[in-house]
Amino acid sequence: MNNFIGEISALTAAFFWALSAIIYRLLGQTIPPLQLNILKGLIAIALLLLTLTWKGWQWGQVSYNGLILLAFSGVLGIGLGDTAYFVALNQLGARRTLLLETLTPPISAFLAFILIGERISYLAWCGILFTILGVAWVISERTLDTANNRASMLSGVIWGMAAAIAQASGAVLSRTVLINSNLSSLESTIVRLTAGFAIALGLWMLPLPFAKIKSTNRLEFFSLRLWGILAIATFFGTYLGIWLQQTSLKFAPAGIAQTLLATSPLFVIPMVVLRGEKVSWRSLGGVVVAIMGISLLFLRF
Repeated sequence: MNNFIGEISALTAAFFWALSAIIYRLLGQTIPPLQLNILKGLIAIALLLLTLTWKGWQWGQVSYNGLILLAFSGVLGIGLGDTAYFVALNQLGARRTLLLETLTPPISAFLAFILIGERISYLAWCGILFTILGVAWVISERTLDTANNRASMLSGVIWGMAAAIAQASGAVLSRTVLINSNLSSLESTIVRLTAGFAIALGLWMLPLPFAKIKSTNRLEFFSLRLWGILAIATFFGTYLGIWLQQTSLKFAPAGIAQTLLATSPLFVIPMVVLRGEKVSWRSLGGVVVAIMGISLLFLRF
């Protein structure tokens, strides 16, 4: 079981991201994307600092260049990538945004091969292919929440692709540092989140031309109920989610980790069923195909 700690961590993170994506989608109707990224980062950093204080501050050895690279991965994947993801979520809806997110695993695998020479087996590639096809089949189904005007659709697609590229790049850079140092997943998480928070805060302070990203020039003070909902989404989606993501990137190849992290839409289906909604045969078929792919990833040895 210890051999699969990276894969199990990725699947657990995907489950938490599925749960938080539903909440973030609702919060996005009230909080602009950049502010949402800043606020979730602030809460997550506070939780991580409390955790590090409780566990004891014992930092692993990492070079100065490695620390810079890890921070840059946070700027790309969290500061820029998550902001672009929230914009796409608002403009495209959850299903189409997640469909574009399925581009992240192959981009990650390609970048990992180019940057760190990481190779994965043909069986693992088949697993990646089956998993992506299954996820894409599930979330490309027509739904009522995907009706948008053409301009908004095009804008959403651009933001969604930008998010996929930024997140894939950040993941590979992060893995590069993790496999060449003895930093723990928790330590790398706080570095990435702090860098991502800093760049998001810096962007918020600039006069951005994109009104849909930043609609106010100050951080709003929301109701206690809204703060509570945001705290719950941040706890599962950012605090635990990114911690588990870092664990998966430390112990599993980037392409495989990102593939399993992209299975969030599969976990949305049982959540929908629990709410009393009907699930189509197409969705169930996509789940079966994706599970076949996940099984191949676990059998790659």
